[in-house]
Amino acid sequence: MMVRKTQGRVDRRQFVAKLLDGMPEALVVTGLGSAAYDVFAAGDRDTNYYLWGAMGGAASIGLGLALAQPERPVVVITGDGEILMGVGSLGTIGARQPKNLTVVVLDNGHFGETGMQRSHTSMGTDLVAVAKGFGIDDSSSTASVDDCAAIARRVNSRKGPAFVQVFIEANEPPRALPPRDGPFIKNRFRAALGLKPF
Repeated sequence: MMVRKTQGRVDRRQFVAKLLDGMPEALVVTGLGSAAYDVFAAGDRDTNYYLWGAMGGAASIGLGLALAQPERPVVVITGDGEILMGVGSLGTIGARQPKNLTVVVLDNGHFGETGMQRSHTSMGTDLVAVAKGFGIDDSSSTASVDDCAAIARRVNSRKGPAFVQVFIEANEPPRALPPRDGPFIKNRFRAALGLKPF
């Protein structure tokens, strides 16, 4: 896995599409807002669990899913603002060490859903250092689409928790809106896992 400081920024939609293409069997949990739009724009799947609210909850939901489905790779794709809102979840991930969970943070240094105010990461917070401090040893950053294949292999290998900070351009591509019906998303996801709706 890459462990290096990066320069520049990558196109978020291109990165997410290439990453998802390399892990077709992964269960995907998105943070709210732009991360959900990016995943949906890459192609809707029954195994995508889109969050429309619960800011700060994506990594915790991913953790619960990884513990409940240990034979499936689980990836959380979220933003810097969302992970900062629930940063304590990284501590629980570090304590539990699920082998099948990877957290990918799309970091534009801004709170994109509330007006593009600067986030902590644009003011010096090092999310890789935070994740490592919480016990997620396989933590790294990138700003290259070329790293997608290595990240996808890491997700598919299920060899311990991983954290990847992806430096993306601070722009707002056209919104690609996934379904907004919470029960529909939940029941579709459960059916994809062979579970009954409730």
